[in-house]
Amino acid sequence: MKQIFYKYQGTGNDFILIDNRSKTFPDNNRVLVSKLCNRRFGIGADGLILLEESSNSDFKMVYFNSDGSESTLCGNGARCTVAFAAQLGIITSKTKFEAIDGLHLASIKDEIVSLEMHDVQEIQTFDSHSFLDTGSPHHVEIVQNLKSVDVFTKGREIRTGAPYYEAGSNVNFVEQIDPDQFAIRTYERGVEDETLSCGTGATAVAIAMHKNKKTSSNKIKIKVVGGVLEVSFDVSKSGYSNIILSGPAELVYSGTLNL
Repeated sequence: MKQIFYKYQGTGNDFILIDNRSKTFPDNNRVLVSKLCNRRFGIGADGLILLEESSNSDFKMVYFNSDGSESTLCGNGARCTVAFAAQLGIITSKTKFEAIDGLHLASIKDEIVSLEMHDVQEIQTFDSHSFLDTGSPHHVEIVQNLKSVDVFTKGREIRTGAPYYEAGSNVNFVEQIDPDQFAIRTYERGVEDETLSCGTGATAVAIAMHKNKKTSSNKIKIKVVGGVLEVSFDVSKSGYSNIILSGPAELVYSGTLNL
């Protein structure tokens, strides 16, 4: 069977996108997903995303990590899926779509996709780090000299260690650049390596830095390895709401697979 695929990237976070509204892709085949995401023996990607029909929104996003496991929310993957939906003519400038954590609103203009994230009420703060869930769990740790951090080794150690264990956590290392700008590097579970960008990670860092009074701004630029994302939010006594993750989402190329 031949299968058309599309390769998208959002600030270096790259994904295989497949229009699965006809439900022909074997989504229960984890070995196949992992093979397609392999950078030496497949197309190569941080994850694979299926765009499917939804009964209560414009479309449904089904996301798989590069190891073949179905994942929690991927912010950059969601933004790329919105761009893909626009390319397919499913949406124009605005959309409501379904992801694993529920419904999301988003908009697209000139390859910039802005995604509304779910509210965050609980941020756990410790002496060395913060922990919060922005659709996926994130460990946020401030470091000195971000470029010199061994993200793979230290990130993997934290990802599987106490208190995260088998479920694991994404791990973000952060360095402040300006009052409203931070640089981050992220180790992502499921990919089990450093990625060039992480949307839910950028969101987690922005909120954690505000919560820890490292910034007073509610519009924060996050410099990832693959570019720049922007996170804005409203703050109240109950937590953080109207959280918007914005950045570019671009088609790289398309092709045909023999499944």
